[in-house]
Amino acid sequence: MKIPADARLYGIVDFGYVAEDAMEKVAAELLAGGVDILQLRAKGIALETVSAVAVKIIPLCKAAGIPFILNDYPEMALELGADGVHIGQDDGLISDVRSRIGPDMIIGRSTHSLEQARQALADGADYIGFGPLFPTPTKAGRPAIGLEDVAEMEREVGSRIPAFCIGGIKPENLGDVLAAGARRCVVVSHLLLAMDTVAETRALRAAMI
Repeated sequence: MKIPADARLYGIVDFGYVAEDAMEKVAAELLAGGVDILQLRAKGIALETVSAVAVKIIPLCKAAGIPFILNDYPEMALELGADGVHIGQDDGLISDVRSRIGPDMIIGRSTHSLEQARQALADGADYIGFGPLFPTPTKAGRPAIGLEDVAEMEREVGSRIPAFCIGGIKPENLGDVLAAGARRCVVVSHLLLAMDTVAETRALRAAMI
């Protein structure tokens, strides 16, 4: 499976916001609301717990026809039948990950500058995350990069592979993000903390058409 050309909203089910026993429910809500991609993010969580949650979410994504991405753990992603894996700047070379998971799985790369975005494209990433645009508790301690380079990133990189802006994006600033040139976004805390995840996801997705 590849990232759909019309993908706009990237959702993440994150152990930092969602309890283990609620993961499946929240994933189903994000899918029902219309996310175009769904990632499981589990920093500092026992591998058996990550695997147990992933095997519940993967069938939901398959039924919805939506790519399932596992943050980190390339071998686990391959073993479980994930559609792809997402790696950070400190997670090694894209070529090394590719050699471990084969030619067909999606590889996403976090980037925090225009230079890193260019490098990820050159290295063969299938998509990138670009940010954090704004301060966010999801990436505590990482400085926000702002909106200044979004348009250039889209011209150079986003025209070649899907590029998802990330970091502190919510309804109040989504208009500014889109006006800066972004076409695709990742939204995490706003959706995971929403009273009605389905409705909030649906509203965000509609705003990005």
